[in-house]
Order: sequence, then structure tokens, then C-alpha cells
Amino acid sequence: MTDAPALPLKLFNSLTRSLEEFVPVHPGEARVYSCGPTVYNFQHIGNMRAYVFADTLGRTLTFKGYALRHIINITDVGHLTSDSDAGDDKMEKAAASQGKTAWDIAAFYTAEFKRDLSWLNVRDPVKWTVATDYVPRMIDFAKSIADRHCYELDSGLYFDVSTVADYGRLARAVTDDGEGRIEEVEGKRHAADFAIWRKTPAGETRQMEWDSPWGRGAPGWHLECSVMGEAELGMPFDIHTGGIDHREIHHPNEIAQNQAYRGCGSLDCADHSGARMWMHNNFLIDRGGKMSKSTGEFLRLQLLVDRGYHPLAYRLMCLQAHYRSELEFSWEGLGAAFTRLKRLRYAAAALECEIERGRRETVPDCPEILALRREFDEAMSNDLNTPQALTIVERTFAAKHLSKWQRADAVSDFGDVLGLKFFYDVAALPRVRPKAATITEAEIKAILTRRKEARAAKDFATSDALRDELAAGGVEVMDGDPLGWDWRLDN
Repeated sequence: MTDAPALPLKLFNSLTRSLEEFVPVHPGEARVYSCGPTVYNFQHIGNMRAYVFADTLGRTLTFKGYALRHIINITDVGHLTSDSDAGDDKMEKAAASQGKTAWDIAAFYTAEFKRDLSWLNVRDPVKWTVATDYVPRMIDFAKSIADRHCYELDSGLYFDVSTVADYGRLARAVTDDGEGRIEEVEGKRHAADFAIWRKTPAGETRQMEWDSPWGRGAPGWHLECSVMGEAELGMPFDIHTGGIDHREIHHPNEIAQNQAYRGCGSLDCADHSGARMWMHNNFLIDRGGKMSKSTGEFLRLQLLVDRGYHPLAYRLMCLQAHYRSELEFSWEGLGAAFTRLKRLRYAAAALECEIERGRRETVPDCPEILALRREFDEAMSNDLNTPQALTIVERTFAAKHLSKWQRADAVSDFGDVLGLKFFYDVAALPRVRPKAATITEAEIKAILTRRKEARAAKDFATSDALRDELAAGGVEVMDGDPLGWDWRLDN
């Protein structure tokens, strides 16, 4: 930015249910932990909304001048088939069903997840933390709180939620029975108590298991994030992010462990939770019911690409709604986002063409550009108001009476914060084609060449016939496309 942003950044803290000014634990630095995926399957697009949100948060912190230390974990052990602490281990179950090792399953789906992130222009964290790398630290963490906060059953070591103050405050779901969706296990003291170490049942062998003071077994899912967050960011750190589903069970349990580790202080002081702020994005809703992995054929980013949509159209679709609002997915909505994305890119390409025809100006930003920059800063400082920020981007592109260099600088900066890549090599733009398309790119180019020749000769009958031929093959001709995208395959 031309002038360093001076506005305070206000973010919604799920723990207090209020907007709060971001004040870093370590001056000039922002430490953020994001709950990563359990890598037993592909991630659906609802999962990916969480990482678009976390990336937008991280980019905004960078824009505000903070040195960002962002951690995303990879869960490759310990997460059961139900988020409510019940069922089989997801990794072990996937390995058995596919006839592979749990390690191979983790490696494959981790790579697929990272590819999806790159397609969405989500920046890499400063470090990926992999759960199995931290098991010795998990055992030490559990040992440090076991005497005062845990008890042992035949099935493992359980955390007694009555030993910490304000259990369940994050979820706001405390009843007389506690959090009732935790697995019922004979011998538990309270319904909400949860396992932090699970013993391997007698006569069974897990692919992923370790020796511990409570028997051979594996850590609980909740324990992992407490340990990795503390190991890499210290406690308290600044912000913990995740999907709103984590707000109900996973994060309250993580907070309880953190409280125990840090001395059981009340959550009236957010620092006792392990993080000063807990932030959650809302659900992506699919009325067609294909968001769940349990359906088999679920909505993946690859499916969107196979149907002819650019991955960044999905990122833009997410940004068009506030991260705390539910967002309904539809193919029509995605198509509208794709159209808006192309218009933004066309505007950027046209602006680049203007710039190439003149010499670089060195005049300082005019008051109107400074006002647009200020409005963008205000939008992002107001709990990441990306829908408003997008309208400011469009207004900046449209302000053609202003300096083209100043507009280009401004929208380039805005694009960096939103992660939308307005300016980059046109030749590198991916030409998205539906998987079902049969016409080849060579055939399309040959017909387009013939059509251009016909148009040059003013043979419009032939030109129209060739356009119809392409349309029959699912190809939309885009005459006058400033990006050099002469055509696209219909969705």
C-alpha cells in the first residue's frame, strides 16, 4: 500500500461472541493456528471454505503490517469417524478399506489437499505440523495434566471436564448433562468427559500405535491440536481458526486441555484458553446433499474443475459472503462468481493494455485513490468484510478518469489481500475444460482460424456457421476477449 494502514483490525471472537480489536501477544507479530484436515479422504468444498477464510485472515494480517506465523496441522492419527469422540479411527478405517497402509493413505490425501489449496491460491503456512511427529510431546503433555484432570478406564485415559472452569463456554451448549454428543463409555464420570489417550483393545493391533503410561495406543484427536499449537506458537498465541463445527466439541475440549495445562484459570481471561481469539467460519450449505464424504460422490474442487469452472471462481464465491454467514452452494451461484471473476480479469487486462501504451507516472496517489484505499482498509478491518471489499475493487477498476497506474497499483494491492490474482501472465491463465468435453483444443483452434479468415473476408454466413459448429461441440466463442481467451467450453 502507498500509505501504511492505520485502522485497528477488529475481529469476531467466538469465545466472547463480540468484535474485539486485534492486539498481538508479541508486538508486530501475528501467530495463528488453523485446524487442518484429517487426511483419510479428499476434502469437499465445504472443508475448503475454512482455508479460504484462514488465508484471507492471514493476508489481512500481513496487509496490516504484522509478521505472520501461521500453522496448519495435518491429522494423520487419532480422529474417530464421528467428531463426537465415537467410532473407529478414520485413518485405520480408510487404510483397511483401500488395502493400503495408514501412512500411504495420509501421504496421498495430504498431497491432494495441498494441490487444492494451491488451486485456490491459499498461501502455505510457515509450517505444516503432522500429528504423528508430535506423539512423544502429546504423551508428555498428557502426563503433565493426568494427576489433576484425568482418570483411567479400560479403554484409555479420560479428561474430567469438571476440573476446569467454564467448560463448554465456547459452544454455549452446556446442559445439566454436559455436552451430550460425546461418546457414551461405561465408567465415565460425566457425559462430556473425553479421551485424550485411547488404548489399543486387547488382541488387536493398530497400524499407528505407541507405548504410553496408560498402555499401547494412540492419542485422542483433541490432544493433538493443544500440543502442536503450544509447541509451535507458545501459549497464549493470537488466533485459533476452524470451521463452526469445531466450535461445538473439538475446540471446547481443546480449550479444557489448555486450561489444565496453563493452571485452570477462568475463561473470563481468554489467554487461559490457549489463544486470545477463537474464530470460526460458517457452513457451506448444499441443498443437493453432496457435501458429506459419506455420500461417496461428494463435491470436491476437482469436480468443479471437471465441469469447467476455474478454482478461483470458488474462492470468489466464498468471498462474496461474509465468513460468518452461511453460504449456499449452487451451480448457478458458482457460474455467476465465475462470470464476475472473468470480468475482473478482463478489467485488469484492459488496464494493463492502457499502461503498456504510456510511460510510468511518478505522481503521488490522488485524494480519490487514497479514499478508495481507505475504504478497502475499513472493509477488511471490519471483521474481514470481503463482500464490501469486492465492490471497492470494482469501483477502482471503473474509475477511468483516474491515473491508470494508480488504479493498477491499488487493485493489485487489493487483489493480494483477497488472493484473487488480478494481474499475472495472461499466457499462464488455465483454460478450464469440462472433463466430458470431446472436442480437442487443436480442433477448436483450427475452426477459430477458419472463422477469423471468414470474418476478415466479411463472409459472415461462414463465420456464423463455424460459430454454430463450435457451439454444437460445447464451445462458446468470446469475440473481443481482452485476455486472449478466444473461447471457453460451456459448463
